[in-house]
Amino acid sequence: MADNDERFAVLTQSERVWAIGAIHADVERLKAVHDELETRFELGDRLVYLGNYLGGSGNVIDTLDELTAFRRRLLVPGMEASDIVYLRGSQEEMWHKLLQIQFATGPGEVLTWMLDQGIGATLSAYGGDPEVGHMRFREGVVAATRWTGDLRTAMQAHPGHAEVLNDLKRAAYTERGELLFVHAGVDPSRPLTEQGDTFWWGSGYFADMDQPFAGFQRVVRGFDRQQRGATMTSHSASLDGGCGFGGSLIAACFTLDGANCDRIEV
Repeated sequence: MADNDERFAVLTQSERVWAIGAIHADVERLKAVHDELETRFELGDRLVYLGNYLGGSGNVIDTLDELTAFRRRLLVPGMEASDIVYLRGSQEEMWHKLLQIQFATGPGEVLTWMLDQGIGATLSAYGGDPEVGHMRFREGVVAATRWTGDLRTAMQAHPGHAEVLNDLKRAAYTERGELLFVHAGVDPSRPLTEQGDTFWWGSGYFADMDQPFAGFQRVVRGFDRQQRGATMTSHSASLDGGCGFGGSLIAACFTLDGANCDRIEV
């Protein structure tokens, strides 16, 4: 494990952990899951969002507003802010890189690749135009910096958005190492602290894990490129029903022995 590493969240004194799969800005399904989850959430439960709040074809602004609003609803006596964790997904990783794209080699090519990966909805939500971006890149670093600065300012104009997106974790785990939560997967051949981009883009190893990774009873991910729904193996769980692309949003609850004890799918 990665003790005292601020890139990772440690879930302390947890009895059960709820995890919510990739949302892709489908705010209506997120609201429905939140409404049901609130009726099932118990003292001692913890909550991990598994990334990809942005992207898709839904409402990015309202989705982030809903995430921050539900956090306030859950923070009742007995709950700490650290009991609710947001992981960085591939969409949030791209957004983070986009806000610094003026420093990239070939920013135009990078932006084109990001658009192919779904960043367009988030860019539009904060008033960005990819064609304007390409023009600013051709004008030089100063113009490109102004463009990304405008995007940052637009994000900061929405209360809570910057706070959520600037404090995303790479992974989360229970304090005694029973459960590990990631966005897209892990490479079993590498330690937790050296996963790098595997956290965001996954690997072909996840579905084939036939033994515990790094001693964890179960590794839970929220993004599956094939969107195969809630799938469980002896040591892994995948929670991607295609939310944001016409499919369902999945929330699942796990006890510390790795068992899936409850599930919501809308």
